[in-house]
Amino acid sequence: MKSVTAVVIGAGHAGLAMSHHLARRGIDHVILERGEVANAWRHERWESLRLLTPNWQCRLPGQAYTGPEPEGFMSMPELIAFLDDYARGLSAPLHTATEVLALRQVEGGYRIITNRGEWRCRAAIIATGACQLPVVPAMAAALPPWIVSLTPHAYRRPEQLPEGGVLVVGASATGVQLADELQRSGRSVTLAVGQHLRLPRRYRGRDIQWWLEHAGLLDQRFDEVEDLARARRQPSPQLLGNAMSEDLDLNALSERGVRLVGRLAGLAGTRLQFSGSLAVHCTAADLKLSRLLDNLDAWAIAHGLHDTLPAPERPAPTRVPPRPCLGLDLATGEIKTVLWATGFRPDFRWLQVPVFDTRGRLRHEGGVVAPGLYAMGLPFMRRRKSGAIHGADDDAAELSAHLAAWLAKAKKRTRAALP
Repeated sequence: MKSVTAVVIGAGHAGLAMSHHLARRGIDHVILERGEVANAWRHERWESLRLLTPNWQCRLPGQAYTGPEPEGFMSMPELIAFLDDYARGLSAPLHTATEVLALRQVEGGYRIITNRGEWRCRAAIIATGACQLPVVPAMAAALPPWIVSLTPHAYRRPEQLPEGGVLVVGASATGVQLADELQRSGRSVTLAVGQHLRLPRRYRGRDIQWWLEHAGLLDQRFDEVEDLARARRQPSPQLLGNAMSEDLDLNALSERGVRLVGRLAGLAGTRLQFSGSLAVHCTAADLKLSRLLDNLDAWAIAHGLHDTLPAPERPAPTRVPPRPCLGLDLATGEIKTVLWATGFRPDFRWLQVPVFDTRGRLRHEGGVVAPGLYAMGLPFMRRRKSGAIHGADDDAAELSAHLAAWLAKAKKRTRAALP
């Protein structure tokens, strides 16, 4: 069994950022990664995917984008190269192809069991990501056998799917991007829409991320929010990262021929049942967007930018069918594939410590899970930007400081207990 002060589990952007700050504080540690650096980006994303944040926002502690297209959006190969380059500059040992099978609390710290041996540590940082397991409704198991059913983790390109129509379930970032790609490939696409977050790609001449960052919305802290649980469940915004800076909302999709239906509510035999709440969800998303843009305009006025920017504008309300489809019979052959863009959740099955709530969700206070146990990279963990690449720096700086203080107190207690 090997010993070290801290173990970082996961070599994605969150784990790499934490390693940087641990090294700055002189805390010896190792990084354990089940596959390769940026493993999920390499093996669990579709081929055409680009980041939803512009290149200028791709930054980690000590490293920022310096390429020729700051307003562009990184492809998966570009992002992997960015993270590979960052990992090579870290001082901590990085153990790839090392899967953590169990983490258990023991006297004086934690015992970590992997497929390549065991580690003993005073502290552990969970940086394994928030999107490891697709969330798929139970009704997926009841689909007829002739229907291809898959998740975004398994989807790579349109040619992978059988000929025929596709039902995409879920209208957050993943769902609208896949619906758009499949429709452009010549397929007939139906999009089941529930709660969603509508955002323009650009507003008043600037990328929407410029507004969110400069207005301070991304820095809002977890202890400043009334309903934190709800904020952490917020769907990812309907955005697309491409050179044209196009909007990818429901209006754009319906103009391209995507059929909009309500939330998938059930499956009776071979008949899919859709909720009649499509207009309600769209109206709610439009109202939230309008309030956000009003707040951004108010911020621009308060900071003397209003007259230097293009005039405010408002997107057209979401157009919904006057009589949306409430059911489809899969026996007709119209739909050949169901693609479940219904969300993701972390995989903590290896975490054998009593740190979960009654719903199986990790309990933490801004990333502090238990004495010596921390999390990184979760949605709205310490700030609204926590789950994004550019959010890892501030979180890692604060949590590494917390860890350093905790280690120092533990050392003092040990000395005081000595005869």
